[in-house]
Amino acid sequence: MSELLLELLSEEIPARMQLRAADDLKRLVIDGLKARGLDVGEARAFSTPRRLTLVIENVPHGSPAISDEKKGPRVGAPEQAVQGFLKSAGLASIADATVVKDEKKGDYYVAKIEKPGRDAPEIIAETVTDVAAKFPWPKSMRWGSSTFQWVRPLQSVLCLLGGKVVPFEINGIASGHETRGHRFLGPGPFKVKNFADYQEKLESHHVILDPTKRAAAISEQSHALAKEAKLELVEDEALMAENAGLTEWPVVLMGSFEKAFLEVPGEVLTTSMKMHQKCFSVRDPKSKKLANKFLLVSNLVAKDGGAQIVSGNEKVIRARLSDAKFFWEQDLKHPLGEMAGKLAHITFHEKLGSQKDRVERIEQLAFELAGACDADPQDARRAAGLCKADLVSEMVGEFPELQGLMGRYYAEHVGTKPEIARALELHYKPKGPTDTVPREDQGDAVAVAVALADKLDTLVGFWAIGEKPTGSGDPYQLRRAALGVIRIVLENDLRVPLATYIAKAEGLLKDAKKSAKSDSIQDDLIAFFADRLKVFLKDQGKRHDLIDAVFSLGGQDDLALIVKRVEALDAFLKTDDGTNLLAGVKRAANILSIEEKKDKKSHAGPYDLALLKDKEEIALAAAIEAVKQDTTSAIQVENFAGAMRALSELRAPVDAFFEKILVNAEDKQVRENRLRLLSEIRAATLTVADFSKISG
Repeated sequence: MSELLLELLSEEIPARMQLRAADDLKRLVIDGLKARGLDVGEARAFSTPRRLTLVIENVPHGSPAISDEKKGPRVGAPEQAVQGFLKSAGLASIADATVVKDEKKGDYYVAKIEKPGRDAPEIIAETVTDVAAKFPWPKSMRWGSSTFQWVRPLQSVLCLLGGKVVPFEINGIASGHETRGHRFLGPGPFKVKNFADYQEKLESHHVILDPTKRAAAISEQSHALAKEAKLELVEDEALMAENAGLTEWPVVLMGSFEKAFLEVPGEVLTTSMKMHQKCFSVRDPKSKKLANKFLLVSNLVAKDGGAQIVSGNEKVIRARLSDAKFFWEQDLKHPLGEMAGKLAHITFHEKLGSQKDRVERIEQLAFELAGACDADPQDARRAAGLCKADLVSEMVGEFPELQGLMGRYYAEHVGTKPEIARALELHYKPKGPTDTVPREDQGDAVAVAVALADKLDTLVGFWAIGEKPTGSGDPYQLRRAALGVIRIVLENDLRVPLATYIAKAEGLLKDAKKSAKSDSIQDDLIAFFADRLKVFLKDQGKRHDLIDAVFSLGGQDDLALIVKRVEALDAFLKTDDGTNLLAGVKRAANILSIEEKKDKKSHAGPYDLALLKDKEEIALAAAIEAVKQDTTSAIQVENFAGAMRALSELRAPVDAFFEKILVNAEDKQVRENRLRLLSEIRAATLTVADFSKISG
């Protein structure tokens, strides 16, 4: 067993592509080796701005010889079938096949396939060249007159198996045992023996191979510099990883900018420095206000201690922050109401009108939803009317990721009510599964109303024009919008009947060019919410079948009540009463199904009390009537645990009924009456859930 070391050195690989490329290299090479009969051990892949590296342990000296038999068509089969068999088996003629006698099914052909083993270097060379030729870069390029494509011009290939070079070429570049270190700090070529030697020599030539170690080095240096300046780092893991992808030997330096720029909101400064220069912000640890300092990550150990690098970055930062300050000052000259008027010139969707059209719909819907979340209706309407206004601002035009936040700042600047100003930022939430939602109990009821209105308008609008998500795509992020509605409703424990508000939202779309029927929009959209709710609850350990059992009742569009019902049902079914009652209800349903199919009619309907003779059926009838009343009363006050306790009263009489009573009595009237009694068991449980949808 030997170690395989592969390095593909090139010009700079974009940071966003490096980790995926390293994973692809590992996956494709491993799959290629195994497909060619070489079963290898553990593999690790690494990336730097200039190289992709793969090391594989326990590589055998070669692939084993294979002896196999391939069954073919019967003797006398059509010529087309015979030729297909010969081609797949690699035989020149049918004479090369063996005939197997089979008296029952008829004689048939068999091809004996002998594949000799191959040496590992041969397999590796073939695999690597094949992977390189078909590598799935998101974007690639050609250079010179070659047709070969790589993300950037390839410079060298290192490939060692057990310390010996595996010979092959990629685009005229022969593999070898040499590589290079840092472009400036260790540019000369050097030879390596194995992975340990390779990694050690890279570090001595100022290259940290592992991107996680580079990120850790950046983090350690950044925190140390910030602490030395009595400041703290504004954490940003994504920026940390991006800088690790831009440097092979990261060196963190601190720069500064004029305090006058601190008049601009801190998030703007942070975003500007991050987007344009990949720099980190720092702040006062007590006040949390941004400081007029920044941290940059250099790929050099400068002779002057980095003074020139810092000076150059400060000049660029100063220019970028001047732009941001200009945008801020220009935007403050135009009230949000004025900005909102310009939304008429921005198309939201060609079939759904302008952003102004959309805002008008959200205004009315937020006004309607305000009562469900204890928000002031007029505040909700006002906030909705301004919620998209900052889209026409200079700042959001430059930094789209600041939409909503800038609206809040502009509103606060003119003294807008705090809850309205916050709603302009918070109505976009949640932006992802880990993001928070606006909370009614934190004084953001207005934001809750606007957030729900925004997302429901989006969903209903795209449903109305037939732009629903598909298995292969969701370009308008409608799944995220539905999950946002679900989380806002559940985390605020709101009573929001979806059917009602979907109908209201649809009514506001009267000017949209609809391509779907009204009834199908509501039904399809509620079904879509049910699917999203299943996904959401699955992550919390809830059962899909219980959600189906509740939705099957019909008219279930109150998400908070559905979840409460599911939770109560789940707890009930974990008890002995719940388990046994489920078995009894399913038994009743199975008997009914069989007998109704036999009789070709339904046995649903009221039973005749006079025909109930045995005490067990009389007791069951009395229990059913009591349970119907008790469960209905409990559900009306949202006491689902109480409804389950009431339902448990059926367990004993149902068990006794099936133990003592023969349903298919000889007397036809008695039989019919007992079948109707069974249908009443089903009817009684349907006040809680459709037990036929529950597994077990």
